Amino acid sequence: MNDSLRHHFSMKHMDYMYNSDNNITLNSSATPGDTNATGIAQIMIPQELFLMLGLISLVENILVVVAIIKNRNLHSPMYYFICCLAVSDMLVSVSNVVETLFMLLTEHGLLLVTAKMLQHLDNVIDIMICSSVVSSLSFLCTIAADRYITIFYALRYHSIMTTQRAVAIIAVVWLTSITSSSLFIVYHTDNAVIACLVTFFGVTLVFTAVLYLHMFILAHVHSRRIMALHKSRRQATSMKGAITLTILLGVFIICWGPFFLHLILILTCPTNPYCKCYFSHFNLFLILIICNSLIDPLIYAYRSQELRKTLKEIILCSWCFAM
Repeated sequence: MNDSLRHHFSMKHMDYMYNSDNNITLNSSATPGDTNATGIAQIMIPQELFLMLGLISLVENILVVVAIIKNRNLHSPMYYFICCLAVSDMLVSVSNVVETLFMLLTEHGLLLVTAKMLQHLDNVIDIMICSSVVSSLSFLCTIAADRYITIFYALRYHSIMTTQRAVAIIAVVWLTSITSSSLFIVYHTDNAVIACLVTFFGVTLVFTAVLYLHMFILAHVHSRRIMALHKSRRQATSMKGAITLTILLGVFIICWGPFFLHLILILTCPTNPYCKCYFSHFNLFLILIICNSLIDPLIYAYRSQELRKTLKEIILCSWCFAM
C-alpha cells in the first residue's frame, strides 16, 4: 500500500506489503520497531488495547444515543446534534473494533485473508474514519451556531431553529460527510486531498473560535437584556451549553491535533528526519483519536443532569434485567 492519504488516515496499525503480482498481503511477521512502507520505524501498541478502548467507547456512545432517544426532555435541536456527534464517535469505535478483530483473527489463523477482502475492508474503514472526522467537525460547528442563536436570539430561537431545520441540517451534514469521504478515498493519492482536510480542520476551528469570542465578550451585556425580560434561567442554560461545547472542542483539538499535524508534515517535510521521528508515533495518535470518542460521552453526562439521570436509569434497568 503506497504512502498516501489512506495509509495515514485509516487506523493502519498492521503492516502491509506488495507481492510480485501487486497484490496486498499481510506482513504477519512484523514486530515492534519494524519499519513500514515508508521506511519509518513505528512505535507498536498492543492490538488488545485498541480493542478494549474501542469497545468501551462504542458502549458509551450507544448509551448516549439511547438516552437521548428515550428521554423526551432531551428532544431538542442541541441534543439532536449531540446525538449525531455520538454517532460520529461510534464510527471511529466500530471501525477500530472491526479492524482489530480482523487483525487478531488473521494472526491466529482463524481467518484467511485475500487481497480483495483486504481492499474492501480497507475502503469501508477509511470511509468510516473520514466520515467521522468530517461529521464531528461539522456538528461541533453546528452546535456552536445553535448556542450562538440561543444566546443572542433567545426570543426567536424556536422560530429560527425548528425541529424540521435541525433534521435538514443533520441530513445535509451526513450526506456531505459521506460523499466527501468517498471522494477523498477515491483520490487518496493526491496531496490536494490532505490539504483539503487540513484546511477544513482549520476553517472549522476558526469559525467556532469567532463565535465563541463573540459569545463570551457580549454575553454579559446580553444577559442584562434577558434578565430584564425575566429570562435569566434560559440565559444560564444557554451559557452552560456553550461551556459544554468549549470543553468538547478543547478535547477534540487535543485528541485530533497531533493527527492533523501529522498530515501537515506529510505535505511540508515528508523526508525530514525530525518529521520522520514524529511519524513514528502515529499509533499513539490513533490511541488519542479513540480516547476522544471515549471521553465525549463522559463530558455529556457530567455537564447534563438530565442526560446523566437517564443514563443511570438505563444502566440500572440493564443491570436488573441481567440479574
